[in-house]
Amino acid sequence: MNEIKKVLTIAGSDSGGGAGIQADIKTFQQFHVFGMTAITAVTAQNTTGVQGIYPLALEGISKQIDAVATDLRPDAVKTGMLFNEEVIELVSTKVKEHKITQLVIDPVMIAKGGQPLLQSTAVRSMKEKLIPQACVITPNIPEAEALVGMKIERLDDRKKAAKALHNLGAKNVIIKGGHDSNDQKVVDLLYDGEEFHYFEGERVNTPHTHGTGCTFSAALTACLAKGSSIVEATEIAKNYIQEAIQNTLHFGSGHGPTNHWAYHMKKID
Repeated sequence: MNEIKKVLTIAGSDSGGGAGIQADIKTFQQFHVFGMTAITAVTAQNTTGVQGIYPLALEGISKQIDAVATDLRPDAVKTGMLFNEEVIELVSTKVKEHKITQLVIDPVMIAKGGQPLLQSTAVRSMKEKLIPQACVITPNIPEAEALVGMKIERLDDRKKAAKALHNLGAKNVIIKGGHDSNDQKVVDLLYDGEEFHYFEGERVNTPHTHGTGCTFSAALTACLAKGSSIVEATEIAKNYIQEAIQNTLHFGSGHGPTNHWAYHMKKID
């Protein structure tokens, strides 16, 4: 029997089940890795938006990370909603303390409904403290714009932004194309420090895209934990989220969740 890999997500809880910790755990299970959690905040939300954010005490976050890292050593770690400067600095310290090398940063900043999920004062801490430790960072276009301080309108702009994020210390940068103006396709861009790689998918006309960023980065993390190269992991994660969006569940009256089991159901069929 192959060794089962262990993956930790440090993120917020989504009561609606489509994003955050819940999306991560569902995705980890689909990739047959053992999922573990350190919850940074509890949110009250559904498909129509976020009704409340309730951050956990720093001590509670710290003890969750320590409890996992000292007994159930993770093969990869991903971060999602960190919410504020203090949490980012704590996570940065813990990543160093526990010598975590496979760190995937999903820089969650804004919810699908437009609510801010990262305080503006925390962006600098993310750039200075956390990104330099990243194996890979996975911003969408608005998140990349906020991190590098430039407008991204064309693919060449994304390349410049990817290089800027790499210069901050991230070994690999994936800037997702969901917010691009192209009506026909979505192109995700990977920069590995030497060359660019492009991952193309059909654009799906649906409002049910809640949790796509969390789900993509969770799939990426699972694949890296299992030994895939960054290019292989990105391709698999891209295909996984493509199936999750195309086979949507049609839940809720707003931005509904994606279908976390669609990719593997197709492979079984």
